[in-house]
Amino acid sequence: MFWQTTHYAIDLTRPRVAGIVNVTPDSFSDGGQHATTRSALRHCEQLLKDGAHILDIGGESTRPGAQPLPLQDELARVLPVVREAVKLGLPISVDTYKPQVMQAVLDLGVDILNDIWALHQSGAAQVVARHPNCGVCLMHMHREPQTMQAAPMEGDVVPQVLFFLERTAKALQGLGVDKTRIVLDPGVGFGKTVAQNFELLARQRELLVAGYPILVGWSRKSSLAAVAAADGREPPAGERMVPSVAAALLAVERGAAIVRVHDVRETVAALKVLNAMNTIACNVDT
Repeated sequence: MFWQTTHYAIDLTRPRVAGIVNVTPDSFSDGGQHATTRSALRHCEQLLKDGAHILDIGGESTRPGAQPLPLQDELARVLPVVREAVKLGLPISVDTYKPQVMQAVLDLGVDILNDIWALHQSGAAQVVARHPNCGVCLMHMHREPQTMQAAPMEGDVVPQVLFFLERTAKALQGLGVDKTRIVLDPGVGFGKTVAQNFELLARQRELLVAGYPILVGWSRKSSLAAVAAADGREPPAGERMVPSVAAALLAVERGAAIVRVHDVRETVAALKVLNAMNTIACNVDT
């Protein structure tokens, strides 16, 4: 299986790590750390050294309660970083839901569009359909960032997420987008309770019946803090590396093809251990 993107056919026969580059002052985990073009590019270079296979650049925080960012502000944050990042020699993804930003970054040579709204904003699907090869990640979100955690989903989360993602992907194929360009993201933390997020992890293989690769983003999410709390204290975002790596490994074991993470070096190292175990197991079986 591979993921067709603008410049790359990404081999998904082994798990891939997408390193997060937040060009924002207010992201829940690392807001402000990489908010300038220079610091963001330094971070891109470091993530590449750490073993990232993909860089995912975002200019707007979509944490619970976040307010929408004006178009011109997002363009001003993202475009200078993208202009240089596309020269680094690995697939570049941009995390955006605005069709104007999508078109602008595609014009600069971006490989992947990662959309929390799954191209449901007016004009977004058409941008992807007009492009001959770009990859796209369609994510499930309940409600919107401002309200999603105020009234999370109800009922059995897995079939609801599967239905939405499968229907959205098929609609995009109906516009002429080849299936090999599409990856699905169940949207951990986007309008789900802690229990629902872990239900998605436990039953993640059920999402594979749709026939698309799965990308997951557990990194530093509040659900991890909730279960990792000690003495009544939930670890802040910067102290969630260990549970984040654990969640990434569990997701890969349950069929995820790509994990989107902050802690690239640690995740890559952990996946090497998993790969070594799986290689030995395969040799024993044969």
